Amino acid sequence: MDEKKLTPRSENYSEWYNQLVQRAELADYAPVRGCMVVRPYGWALWENIQNALDTRFKATGHVNAAFPLFIPMSFLEKEKEHVEGFSPELAVVTIGGGSELEEPLIVRPTSETIIGHMYSKWIQSYRDLPVLINQWGNVVRWEMRTRLFLRTLEFYWQEGHTAHATAEEAEAETLQMLNIYTDFALNEAAVPVIPGRKSETEKFAGAVRSYTIEAMMGDTKALQSGTSHNLGQNFAKAFDIQYLDENNTLQYCWTTSWGLSTRFIGAIIMTHGDDQGLIFPPRLAPIQVVIVPIFRNEEEQQKVMETVDRIKAELSQFRVKVDDRAEVTPGFKYNEWEMRGVPLRMEIGPKDVAKNSVALARRDILGREGKSFVAQEGIAQTVGEMLETIQANLLAKATKFRDEHIFEPKNYDEFKDIIENNGWCYVWWKPNSENEAKIKEDTKATLRCIPMEQPGGKGKCIFSGEETTEKAYFAKAY
Repeated sequence: MDEKKLTPRSENYSEWYNQLVQRAELADYAPVRGCMVVRPYGWALWENIQNALDTRFKATGHVNAAFPLFIPMSFLEKEKEHVEGFSPELAVVTIGGGSELEEPLIVRPTSETIIGHMYSKWIQSYRDLPVLINQWGNVVRWEMRTRLFLRTLEFYWQEGHTAHATAEEAEAETLQMLNIYTDFALNEAAVPVIPGRKSETEKFAGAVRSYTIEAMMGDTKALQSGTSHNLGQNFAKAFDIQYLDENNTLQYCWTTSWGLSTRFIGAIIMTHGDDQGLIFPPRLAPIQVVIVPIFRNEEEQQKVMETVDRIKAELSQFRVKVDDRAEVTPGFKYNEWEMRGVPLRMEIGPKDVAKNSVALARRDILGREGKSFVAQEGIAQTVGEMLETIQANLLAKATKFRDEHIFEPKNYDEFKDIIENNGWCYVWWKPNSENEAKIKEDTKATLRCIPMEQPGGKGKCIFSGEETTEKAYFAKAY
């Protein structure tokens, strides 16, 4: 590990992030521009995210499948808005096996088209509905400006694709998945997201309505952290996804798609991290407890390691690592595991063995305040309770930070000033794409979402002054 201190977040937030991702061994740059190699520590975090989501998907009746990486160019051209939305980002294969292909192939940027084609084959009758399929995989989008996890040419994600008999069922599915993402973000990642609807300008290409979970990062920028789209009948009509209803009448299906990617790892890093490094929420942390044995000679080593082995066995329900490296000092280990975000450090030395105690150090509260000495007896319960306390504290801290940086300006000048000084604006908003574009031009801020929870009543639009019944969040974003 590089012993140099991380660049402080206040000095250069972007540099802090880039250094941390590499030094904590989450990911590294690949030889292809804009691609990343996800290292084992980063992949372990992604696996925990996958497990948390996959459990929720299966509990709501979804099943997993796999679809091809290559999509015929003609498929994308069937849905006009979709191809226009993605055309600048497409990677196109024109040669295969040394010969020019009859039809160019797209390396999938998303799978609505190929899945729509298959659904048109599989769905015949109302009895075949609903179809609730998810896939875990990778996609390619030819981004110009890239950053590890946040925006890469190739990234990993899950994408759900469902087909329904009615518009109401499709909307219910879209909102159910938005709620699942919100629940995951709050309860597993301790990221206090705001669920809401995207504007017409910001919605997914080809969708009728797009919903999002928006999170505030440690530099107050917004991050779109997961999306759920009601596709209406747009893709069903483009791909001829039809079914015979109970009256033997041919109807088009109503479809949805929803996804969350490795970008969420960036959300966790930037929501919780500090100048010492990562802080992982215990429920997702690759390592929940690191045990550091402390000894000076072989006699002490034998006694300490006997205790360490016993306690590790007692903590079998947790993800535990024993750092017994002899070539580095305990202090070096403390710094390394703090930098790598392990929620709880346990120190066991000869005095702890003699007293039947251990020292516990919390990652979310550094220094003396976060350190305590506890009995070895009942250690599994103690550790479990402390991890839950850390989990709750991370959510509380992140929520407090978010709420302190959301403002309600009285006029457009105040709005511009807040955006300039790195805040979010929560304002009355009358939907208008031209006004939205003007705000973006003036401030670089975008409409992040029209939140699901609305205050009720009426107010004057921050830009046009027209009366409206909805409020929206504006912020600069990644």
